[in-house]
Amino acid sequence: MTSKLDPRFNEPRFSTRVEITVPFHDADAMGVVWHGNYFRYLEIAREQLLKQFDYGYRQMQASGYVWPIVDTRLKYIAPVLFEQRIEVRAQLEEIENRLRIGYQIFDIETGKRTTTGYTLQVAVDAQTKEMCFVSPQVLFDKTGVSL
Repeated sequence: MTSKLDPRFNEPRFSTRVEITVPFHDADAMGVVWHGNYFRYLEIAREQLLKQFDYGYRQMQASGYVWPIVDTRLKYIAPVLFEQRIEVRAQLEEIENRLRIGYQIFDIETGKRTTTGYTLQVAVDAQTKEMCFVSPQVLFDKTGVSL
């Protein structure tokens, strides 16, 4: 997550935390979570976050926009293991031209951070399939945030 949070997003509804116990099918033979599975954990937190301001995936689609991920980054600080209890935190960071969500993953037992990252999503008009270079008004309406 960015070090300086935009004060407009410093409200509880713009962040969330989800607890996950790592299932067997997410780990490799050494019991370490395969790197691609982290994105599933982010998705769980992202979906919960979006629902908190009533703009989950169904609401996005109903508003006439889809929001594909166009960029993502993860930094693996420490491995996550089978049966480990983790907390995935998601924080809304930007909405003007794109939807940027920052993430941190923590080991619940030790409190140590294991992973950081972000996703970037852009609005695409569902009918024309054209990318919007400015986020649509519906996102500002749902968040109550102005430019």
